[in-house]
Amino acid sequence: MEIRDIEGAIEGILFASGEPVREDRIAAVLGVDKKLVSDTANVLMDRYSYERRGIRLVRMEDSLQLCSSPEFADYIRLALETRKPPQLTQPAMEVLAVVAYYQPVTRVYIEQVRGVDSSYTVSLLQERGLIEPCGRLAVPGRPVLYRTTAAFLRTFGITSLDELPELPESAEEKDGQLKLQSAIAALQAEAEEGAQ
Repeated sequence: MEIRDIEGAIEGILFASGEPVREDRIAAVLGVDKKLVSDTANVLMDRYSYERRGIRLVRMEDSLQLCSSPEFADYIRLALETRKPPQLTQPAMEVLAVVAYYQPVTRVYIEQVRGVDSSYTVSLLQERGLIEPCGRLAVPGRPVLYRTTAAFLRTFGITSLDELPELPESAEEKDGQLKLQSAIAALQAEAEEGAQ
């Protein structure tokens, strides 16, 4: 299979899917090595970015997805008559930061870290697709565990959780709150960059 055919096949698969597709699945379908799919995806990413195309190829951990370019978001919204999604509130960012950094976590753990009831905010983040249930804790009552989703990665413009800003090391509880606030601020800055 020639490289142009591989590029076209990757584009076609991702366009038709509309959702992230694992690189190893694409490699298996095309009958090529996963590294070749990854390298070809990198070339496409660079090309779309360099040519200021209306689409971007984004990598989320070991999956690929076609998305619209952020710089054309206002035009896309106008053309499709959609409203800009509301920005996340401070409580939502706090819950999201706790889940992102300590996942999988229970709602009770989130509430312990924040010091307030978080059930509404957890539900809101689930509705927006930024967090999802990922099992139950093996203790009495079997509370639900939550983790971030691929939509979280897309929203904040990162390819994996490894790209989250590091929390500074500290032993004091007061410093723990500062770390969380610092992480929330970093996440908000990344979200604002992704929205532009």
